[in-house]
Amino acid sequence: MFDLLKTFVAELTGAPGRRDFSPDDFRLAAVALLIHLAGADGTVADSERRRLRQLVETRFGLDAETTTRLIQLAEAQDRQAVDFYHFTHALTNVLDQDGRQTVIAMMWEIAFADGTVSEVEESIVARIADLLGVSPQDRVRLRQRVAAEVAAGTAFAGPWSPALTSAKESLP
Repeated sequence: MFDLLKTFVAELTGAPGRRDFSPDDFRLAAVALLIHLAGADGTVADSERRRLRQLVETRFGLDAETTTRLIQLAEAQDRQAVDFYHFTHALTNVLDQDGRQTVIAMMWEIAFADGTVSEVEESIVARIADLLGVSPQDRVRLRQRVAAEVAAGTAFAGPWSPALTSAKESLP
């Protein structure tokens, strides 16, 4: 308990220190889902690994060392998981609808990272979106937005991409 308080105060004050991730941390849950998706087609391409690191660093504001630790923890969590419930439950407890849609957009970025979205990847994103309460219409719009960014060469622009922000604003 004291360690959690100490970590919280350190993060608020910007003091350097080791950032630990609890099993219910939404960032750990999100990254575990991204890792699962990256390996869903049987291989994890270098482009998917690079994109995963970029997403984790930029979207969660982590340094390289903390990013590596989070990815390692998420890989272990993914290997132990029997389903997606633990991860999606952690996300729905913390994120509002916009945050959940951002997770789905991140998943599409991983799916598109190797240049091909497989049927398995498509199915996993659909399942996660359903568990997160993201409508099929929003999921498809986010997919189309990320696909357009990839085609235009503007994908992966940075944290909470302006294109994704405008996509959310244009959703009914």
